[in-house]
Amino acid sequence: AINIGLTVLPPPRTIKIAILNFDEYALNKEGIEKILTMIPTDEEKQKIQEAQLANPEIPLGSAEQFLLTLSSISELSARLHLWAFKMDYETTEKEVAEPLLDLKEGIDQLENNKTLGFILSTLLAIGNFLNGTNAKAFELSYLEKVPEVKDTVHKQSLLHHVCTMVVENFPDSSDLYSEIGAITRSAKVDFDQLQDNLCQMERRCKASWDHLKAIAKHEMKPVLKQRMSEFLKDCAERIIILKIVHRRIINRFHSFLLFMGHPPYAIREVNINKFCRIISEFALEYRTTRERVLQQKQKRANHRERNKTRGKMITDDPLVPGLWELMTRPMSQMMQLMRSWTASSSQPPKCPVSEWCRGRGNDPGPTGNLCEEP
Repeated sequence: AINIGLTVLPPPRTIKIAILNFDEYALNKEGIEKILTMIPTDEEKQKIQEAQLANPEIPLGSAEQFLLTLSSISELSARLHLWAFKMDYETTEKEVAEPLLDLKEGIDQLENNKTLGFILSTLLAIGNFLNGTNAKAFELSYLEKVPEVKDTVHKQSLLHHVCTMVVENFPDSSDLYSEIGAITRSAKVDFDQLQDNLCQMERRCKASWDHLKAIAKHEMKPVLKQRMSEFLKDCAERIIILKIVHRRIINRFHSFLLFMGHPPYAIREVNINKFCRIISEFALEYRTTRERVLQQKQKRANHRERNKTRGKMITDDPLVPGLWELMTRPMSQMMQLMRSWTASSSQPPKCPVSEWCRGRGNDPGPTGNLCEEP
């Protein structure tokens, strides 16, 4: 296993220098994690040294030489764990901070979203009407059942009826889903694991101070020691701030639950991930149903518009009141009328029939008229 690992690592001497100087250019994060799994035990170190003394003329294998080189580094485990924390910190902090900011933004989006208020008030009104009650609120977990409940006549879901009522009564409402992107992102986060990661960051930071003290007892450049000390101080301050932000945002979420009508004794039992998932999935269902309702509404409007002209003839068009009289004349009279127009005007002749047909999108012919002499 060690020989396989050596194929992706620099030479042992380069590794030793990189560990002593915390050289990120010579050894990356994956290399550090791999070396952490290869740290030799005292027993392995002793056996390698005994074998070397017993057979000095036989060179050590690459794996044994690598382990012997690692064992020559003072406080090897402390150096590797300190270095690993330094390389992991930015990523770990980002993984904790960004979901917290998304949750805060999501709470603001829900509090200020008019469409959500329209939907919840409509659902509450429908529930009170059907049950003959006067409830002040309902549990948000009921939103999971709204797409499943159907009426007994048309077999349409309750969500369809809610969408129809919201679209008709609140024309300025939106599709909801596009306005709560932060809630959708928060639905994918395990906030219990996030809290554990934050606690682990704090533990690793404290352990890194102990590692630095242990390394400083041995050979360590003053400049490197100063740089690592400043880094750990900065990390400690940022972790403290991050813990304060985490506590305040969680309290803000609990206050939001009170605002939404949750009983005070139950708010701490609400799972943030599940709450955001319920809202996000309902919003997605609402957007899909709303698009279908709007399409049906547009089809009905187009159907009504077509019914206004159904059964009518072209001659019923009020734009050309004398069209029927003109079309019922004999062809000889129409040709005579065309010749008189041509003789009395230097411009190409235009007749009411041609102008009317052009307005209707028909081709008036090469001379601009439909009433040309053959």
